[in-house]
Amino acid sequence: MTTPLRNRITRLIAAFAMVSAIALPSATLGADTQLDKVRVKVAAFIADKMEKLGGSRIVYKVDADSLREAVTTDLRDDVYKILREGRIAFSGLAIHDGGVDVKIAGAKGREQLTRKLASAAEGLPTHALTVTDAGDGMLRLAPTDAASAARLSDLVEDSIAMIEQRLKDAGVKLASVQPEGTDRIRIFLPGVMEPEHVTAIFAKKVKIGFRLIDLSMSAEQAQSGTPPAGTEVLLGFKDKLPYLVAKNTTLEGGDISYAGPGFTSDTKEPIASFRFNGHGTRRFAHITAENVGKPFAIVLDDKVISAPVIREPITGGSGQIADNFALEEANSVAILLRAGSLPGRLGLVEQQVVQPATKP
Repeated sequence: MTTPLRNRITRLIAAFAMVSAIALPSATLGADTQLDKVRVKVAAFIADKMEKLGGSRIVYKVDADSLREAVTTDLRDDVYKILREGRIAFSGLAIHDGGVDVKIAGAKGREQLTRKLASAAEGLPTHALTVTDAGDGMLRLAPTDAASAARLSDLVEDSIAMIEQRLKDAGVKLASVQPEGTDRIRIFLPGVMEPEHVTAIFAKKVKIGFRLIDLSMSAEQAQSGTPPAGTEVLLGFKDKLPYLVAKNTTLEGGDISYAGPGFTSDTKEPIASFRFNGHGTRRFAHITAENVGKPFAIVLDDKVISAPVIREPITGGSGQIADNFALEEANSVAILLRAGSLPGRLGLVEQQVVQPATKP
């Protein structure tokens, strides 16, 4: 669930442009330097507003324990996929003590697994692993300390993006959302004297579901009468049209490993693209193989954001959502998809009202 650094900088610059006319850093600066400079200027501008207007200070802590659990689960699924595809005999595949244990009797099989994992991690510091030979064919795999730190940093950045998007959706235009330490996020809200109204926005986790569409009757008929058992009528995110969808989700936000904005290769139409983790890839392949020719709905917070028809089995583990989006809409959908896939919940550490130091 890694957010490209360029996207993070673009998001921060866009947010900064809404609240300040201060000149932005030159595009020739290094990515890290540019990100830091933008954040410093945003923080300085908001701090000045806080001094004049007062406001709210809120601190959240990301769920690092759930992140570790998600990382090791994904690692186990990746190992299982490599072993199955490579027809490598194994036993005892299990999560243990923050890593994954697997027993492979043949030295060739152990070497093949190690090579495949190293190849998958190439260029991705968040995927770097330590591989320990525990003897008798047992391998112990675990993320490196650097990889764990990088994953935590990415989780904080994705959480910041989600917070900014949901504040924007709630009509909060003046805010500073900044990392604090390794696993905390600080929010300053000038002029907002009731922080509990803001924290209520984040008390509910974004819900994402991939659901089959029921074709036994039209959505309009179901809306005016009684929907079939196990179904419900939901409205479209943009078109506001009714859709008759199954209540049970076939896949959920936790099955998504990455989401981001992009463009179609032919028409250059803005889209939100996404990738599934190992479990999601296998499940999506199975569902699409069984339902070729049928539509399914991608549901975000009880709104249908897309309802494509399954043309063929989708085995690659990735997809895209195109709905005549403007680029900002595609980015908003991608951010909410990432929000729905964030491990665990944000934990509220502190909320306080800051009185103005001077009258505005």
